[in-house]
Amino acid sequence: MTLDHSPKTETSFGHPASEPGHGTPPSPPRPPRKPVTRGRLTVRIIIMLVVLGLLGAALYGFNTFRAKAIADFFANNKPPPTPVALAEATVQTVPKYLSAIGTLQAARQVTVAPEVAGRVERIPFESGARVKAGDPLVQLNDATEQADLLAQRAQARLAELNLERYRDLRRSQATPQSNVDQYQAQLDEINANMKRTSALIGQKLIKAPFDGDLGIRQVNVGDYVNPGATIVTLTDLSQLYINFTLPEQAFPRLSVGQDVLINVDALPGRDFGAKITTIEPQVSADTRAVKVQATMDNRERLLRPGMFANVRVVLPPQPNTLTVPETAVDYTVYGDSVFVATQQKGEDGKEQLVVERKAVKTGDRLANRVEIRSGINPGDRVVVSGQLKLANGAAVVPAENNPLTPPQSLPQN
Repeated sequence: MTLDHSPKTETSFGHPASEPGHGTPPSPPRPPRKPVTRGRLTVRIIIMLVVLGLLGAALYGFNTFRAKAIADFFANNKPPPTPVALAEATVQTVPKYLSAIGTLQAARQVTVAPEVAGRVERIPFESGARVKAGDPLVQLNDATEQADLLAQRAQARLAELNLERYRDLRRSQATPQSNVDQYQAQLDEINANMKRTSALIGQKLIKAPFDGDLGIRQVNVGDYVNPGATIVTLTDLSQLYINFTLPEQAFPRLSVGQDVLINVDALPGRDFGAKITTIEPQVSADTRAVKVQATMDNRERLLRPGMFANVRVVLPPQPNTLTVPETAVDYTVYGDSVFVATQQKGEDGKEQLVVERKAVKTGDRLANRVEIRSGINPGDRVVVSGQLKLANGAAVVPAENNPLTPPQSLPQN
């Protein structure tokens, strides 16, 4: 074997040179790169900074132009005035009350019950009937007592005859006075037993103690009832009591005979009159409140004992009081306020209504109006609807009608 020891040539790029006999010519050598000098690098950095500065200036100018265009748009395109309902703050004489919560109670109401035990023989009434004082309600079995009464009457007649006989004998001095006294005592004892038996018979006939309305019957014929067992309730609805409490601060403003107004949930929109008849002389040490009782006439029988009642004790009216509609006041945790509308000149010189929020101090409420103690003046026009869309300085126009005004008649189902 013959080894080729001929040297292999390489190009300047480290690749082996083409061997003789191959058809590929050698590649020409590349020119050497010029080294980057510090001056050329500085020029490139300056050019880059100039380009970035131009881009930043263009972006800033665009943003400034856009902000100015938006401001000009909103400045030249103000929203139209908000339609609101307005009302005038007026001065009037305001009625004053002391408000409380009360309960209605019948002036006379009892639970009819027997005094003695017995079996029910007769019930001459119906549940819910109206009865007069003395009308029979329940008859218990009194046959034994009736028989005892007959026997006692017979004994009484015999005792009377014996007594008359011994009185005649005494007049003729034929018998001592002790015999007369003995038969007199015997007759008195028999009469006492008769009264006792008659009273027991009366207890077994239960009667109505006063005029009134009966409730639901609780017994039936044949029932055996014990003393105190409930038979029926009897209520006099012609007169009612109203029991309520007031704080001790109200005590000096109360007096017997003072007028009271009452309304109940069962009859909304109607007030009933009453007068204070009793004021508790002591103030409760637990609640620091005074108990008051008023009496009212209920001949129309519209109210019932046990009803919940809203009570207003009438006080002397307060004159020259500033009031506004109740919907004009905005109640927040930061305080109460109203929007007051005034005429002002706009930028174009034209008159227009502008609202301003003013803090107010409110008082009592009455008939959909609120007492204003400070904050606005009489004659100020306040916004009564549409406040949610308003802010200080907002332009408004009066609405044709108030959407919060209740209709004259409500729809019927």
